[in-house]
Amino acid sequence: MALSLPFLNSTARKKRSQIIGIDLGTRTTKAVLVERRGEILALARYALLDAPIFEKKISVAQLSEHLRAVVDALGGSTKHIAVSASMEDSLVRMVELPQVPVDELRQILKVNHKNYLQQELPNHVFDCHIYAPRMQAAKDKQATPGSSAIPKLKILATAAKQQYVADFMQAASSAGLIAEGLIPVLIGATNNFEQCLPEVYAKETVAIVDIGFKHSSVSILERGELTLNRMINFGGDKLTAGLAETMAISYAEAEGIKVGMAPEVESSLQIQIMPLSREIRASLDFFEHQYDSTVSQIYVTGGSSRSEMIVQMMHSELMLECKTWNPTSFLQLALPGQQAVEVEHIGPQLSTALGIALAAL
Repeated sequence: MALSLPFLNSTARKKRSQIIGIDLGTRTTKAVLVERRGEILALARYALLDAPIFEKKISVAQLSEHLRAVVDALGGSTKHIAVSASMEDSLVRMVELPQVPVDELRQILKVNHKNYLQQELPNHVFDCHIYAPRMQAAKDKQATPGSSAIPKLKILATAAKQQYVADFMQAASSAGLIAEGLIPVLIGATNNFEQCLPEVYAKETVAIVDIGFKHSSVSILERGELTLNRMINFGGDKLTAGLAETMAISYAEAEGIKVGMAPEVESSLQIQIMPLSREIRASLDFFEHQYDSTVSQIYVTGGSSRSEMIVQMMHSELMLECKTWNPTSFLQLALPGQQAVEVEHIGPQLSTALGIALAAL
């Protein structure tokens, strides 16, 4: 079951026949329309739109207008949406908490957020996902026989500012839409990965690297548990800008050859990818030291992962197998015309939006 941390009261949620998953990017908003067709999930349409232009924070009015434009671009067949909460606006942590109902877990986080989440979080809302006991069975067997300690659960906890959530709800309402979830962006790619590669997700220790426009993220999954996550202030924008400067070409030209794998770009791109690889390696080393476990391979997603050259360079820098995955592999493709032709190329940009949709279905 996909992780769902909606920041909304979803206890009465019914299964939806359609949902729109929206990944609000810094430069480009990615959105998907996913439908239930009996036991099958189908990708009916996708859309890539320029993100609203704003200096600091998008206003409620701008967000409302943008959400409406996204839904219209997908055909306007449903009003039900789930939207990503950015890494800057949401916090995700693995914690251990007593075995109590979810409502009580949220209250524990609200009262003791400094102890459990390692920082002061006044005026925040909290949510949590309880990992299935099967994932903890092996560790539980190692517990001291006859121990009287109160059993604890592994919890994926998250937080967001109350005002941020309220603004999102207001924007959706003003656009005439029904908000089904505000999902931390880190959860999106993880949800999608679980559906596409369930065996790897459940049985291996791997890292998911999502290369965004301004930021990238590293999420380490240990046999189905999101054990560590980190944001890196380095994304596709820096890769392209650095390439443009090094080669004395325009930004647009650099973007084209970066994804197009032109041979003449290789040496220049190698220099640009090194800082990102160093940050990823630091995250892997921290995890392996902290948890006494080894990451077997890295799965890369995001727009820059469309460049086979970038993925190969990461492999060389990190001395660890790096690969991509097809984020639509578990879906029936029911796309119109040109979208059916282009989805293979566009796919890596849709992994988070698809994971956001899964969390709300």
